[in-house]
Amino acid sequence: MITVLYSGLAADWKDYQNYISKALVNKGIKANIVQKCPPDQVDYIVFNPNGPVQDFSVFPNLKAALGLWAGVEKIVDNTSLTAPLCRMVDAGLREGMREWVAGHSLRYHLGMDQQILHQDGVWRKNVPPLARQRCIGILGVGELGRACGQTLVRLGFNVAGWSKSQKQIEGISCYSGNDGLDKILSISEILVLLLPQTDETHHIINAKTLAKLPRGAFILNPGRGPLIDDDALLDALDSGQISHATLDVFDVEPLPANHPFWAHPKVTVTPHIASETRAITAADVIADNIERGETGQPFLFQVDRAARY
Repeated sequence: MITVLYSGLAADWKDYQNYISKALVNKGIKANIVQKCPPDQVDYIVFNPNGPVQDFSVFPNLKAALGLWAGVEKIVDNTSLTAPLCRMVDAGLREGMREWVAGHSLRYHLGMDQQILHQDGVWRKNVPPLARQRCIGILGVGELGRACGQTLVRLGFNVAGWSKSQKQIEGISCYSGNDGLDKILSISEILVLLLPQTDETHHIINAKTLAKLPRGAFILNPGRGPLIDDDALLDALDSGQISHATLDVFDVEPLPANHPFWAHPKVTVTPHIASETRAITAADVIADNIERGETGQPFLFQVDRAARY
């Protein structure tokens, strides 16, 4: 009998207890899913980085820490955690992210704000281009970026992706390196940010890179707040270099009430809802990793501490 300690939000405890238990039973694994127990009895920790467990050194028999977030920037530097660290990549995260990205991309592509916000009695016939005439660039084509890109391809868009190392993804023009970044910026009428938060990606969207986008481009950031230099983005919006930005993540969350993004007419704020971890789908990934840990197989989505993702 193994013990799985839940260290997430108290409001989600019952759902995770229920779904993880069912997923492990389906695999024939006997487990206690608990919120509290003696530290030396814990085999696995299912955790939210903002949850109660912050010191992992008190768990001498810990086999793995199984995160509930796709991002690991709040845990990767925790030196008390020496056991394998796994990030969350599941169907719910992929589905939620691709729906958010597709929805807001279509909003910009179709010019929907013109009809939704300007019902003034004037008949204006603004016909959008076809999707295949519009390039959408995605910075970061990992699990979530790939899912979003493939969805946009199915909608007919011309999709390009950029990553640190070169990738091959069917239907997506892939770029890498500094030259590749310049190229994808130059062609992206809509730019989606899905990079991990690292020293290299901090403020990757700044005055210099914003100036390389086609004038009037749109930005979607469901990735990480620190990818964007806020002041540079505000300047680009005010100058017309960027037409509009939809932002789901921020340097400080919740976004302070006095932050200029709230009142800016060219910014849409969504409260970090682009892709939420859901117990019903996350439980399957957690159970898969526990099964792997118990049978000596490599963990899924194990974090490379040096790369920070």
